[in-house]
Order: sequence, then structure tokens, then C-alpha cells
Amino acid sequence: MIETSMKDKVFGIELAKERTIYAIVDIRGNILAKDGFPTTDYDNVNDYVSVLCERLVEMMLANDVFGAIRSVGISAPSSNYLTGNIENAPGLPWKGVIPLAAMVRDRLGMAVALSNKPHARALGEFEYGAAHGLKDFVLLTIGHGFGSFLYSDGYPYLGTDGFAGEIGHACIVNDGRMCACGKRGCLEAYVAEAGVLQTAREVLEESNEPSLMRGINNLKPKNITAFCEQGDQLAIEVMRRTGVWLGRGLANYASVIDPEAFVFTGGISRAGKWLLEPAEKAFNEYVFHNISGKVRFVMSSLDADICDVLGASVLAWDVKEYSLFK
Repeated sequence: MIETSMKDKVFGIELAKERTIYAIVDIRGNILAKDGFPTTDYDNVNDYVSVLCERLVEMMLANDVFGAIRSVGISAPSSNYLTGNIENAPGLPWKGVIPLAAMVRDRLGMAVALSNKPHARALGEFEYGAAHGLKDFVLLTIGHGFGSFLYSDGYPYLGTDGFAGEIGHACIVNDGRMCACGKRGCLEAYVAEAGVLQTAREVLEESNEPSLMRGINNLKPKNITAFCEQGDQLAIEVMRRTGVWLGRGLANYASVIDPEAFVFTGGISRAGKWLLEPAEKAFNEYVFHNISGKVRFVMSSLDADICDVLGASVLAWDVKEYSLFK
């Protein structure tokens, strides 16, 4: 049979703790329509999936692409690409194992691929961003949590069970800070948001020096970065310490996998030189000597929301097509 039409669009969806963003993306990575709604409005995952699918159908009809959508890609916390499940996500209201890909597929009638944010962002950066042209790199997302995803010889590396790359939960300080995962001393407990804020409290307690950080009731990492730009020495010290921990953790990572580059995304990474210069210095001090000075530190070239949606769209293109209607 000769086909006279092609499904040349997909849905890319970012399911985040606070908000869900969904978009129609064409074969060239152009975002044709985008909208969103609060994830937090739905304590019951069945209600969430129903509303999500209703909104996707509404968007298809509004943009006259009902027959042109091939599949759906979803980026979600603690998601396993191999199983299509959200597995024990600490930041979401739905506990345990949630077969989200199957739930959306059965309601919508088309193929669905699901994975975690680092995987989706790595796909987005590889196809459209700073990692384009790289074959062996690690995508790092540093924000509320700390995630990573590995590309090896031009292909995503998932590991046996789909959880490869969890460097954020490697121990860097024996009996150190408590991590959200329940263990102590994890890298995430030192470089993600809660860790940066704890370091800020420690730095302020150690010194009587004046600091702009002292006058902020609800201090955020973005405030600390802004204060670094204003020459606040204690704020600079917070980011320096964070960078050193980050660099040491990445040295362990690179000594095993020998990547071309680390690509940085997420809110904490926007600290730029205040974080990454001490991180790169510590990295080159601690990494295997034959690798020192050879691994590039690269900032993402895509806006975070755009990267998540584009990465999810790449997931959608890769999944085998499926339809209830043929």
C-alpha cells in the first residue's frame, strides 16, 4: 500500500512537580503550540491522566492536527524508560509505581514513551542544543535535585534496569548530610538547591562579615548568584564550596567513563562561573591524571522548558508507532 500522508508531529510533555507543560512539535523540532496546567491540582493520578488527555485532544482539534500526531513523549521525575513507569517519585503526590505510559496510551490511543528529566534533556541537547555533535558526554541537571544522563558512542546508555547515571546519589562525604533519598553524604545533598542553602547557612554562621544573604527571609540560589555578581564575598564562598564538591563528584564519574564533556542544565547551573570555575578546578585536581584538562564543561544552549519539551518529543519519535484506530 502506498501512503499518501505522514504523521509528522508529536506531543512533547514535561511533567514537573509544580506544573505540566505540553506542546505539539513537528519533525524539525519547531514548537507549534504550547500550554500547561498545575500538576499539583491532582492528588489522584487517574484524574491527572484524564485531564492531560482531554487537553491533548483539545489542542489537536484547535490546531487541526488530529490525524497528524504520531506519538507522545513524556519527561517525568523518577521515570524508567524501559518500563514506562514512574517509580517511587519523592516529589509527586502519587506514590509507588505508576504505569503512566500505559495509562496515557490506553486513554489516548497512540504510542507513548516515558523517561526522566536528565534523559529527556540529554536527547534535547543532543538533537538541538549544546551536545549536538558530541558522542560521549554527560548531561547534568542541577536544581531541586541533581540528575545526570550518559551518552556513550553516540547512543543513550540506560544500564540494566534503566537507572544508569545516578551520580547524585554517590557518596562523597562519609556520614555526611542527609539526602532526600534517605542516605547520607550524597552529592545531591551538597550541590542541589537544599544543599546550596545549607552551605549558605553554614557560611553565615562561621563569619561575622556583612553579607547581602543576611537580609533575605526566603533565600534562593538565584539570590546567592545575584549577590556573587555584586561582589558579596560570603555568597562567592557558598558557590565556591558547592563547586568544589561538584568537581570532586564529577572527577569520580569521569575517571570511570572518560567523557568528552559535561553539559550543565538546571537553575543552579545558572550560577555560571561562580559555580563552574571552582568545579572545573577541583575536577582537574581529582580526576585520573590522563583525563585532567581534557573534559569540557559546557553550558546548555536551550531554555530549560524548551529543552524538556524538545527532549520529550525525541522520545516520542523513537517509540514504535501504535494506534487503536488502525
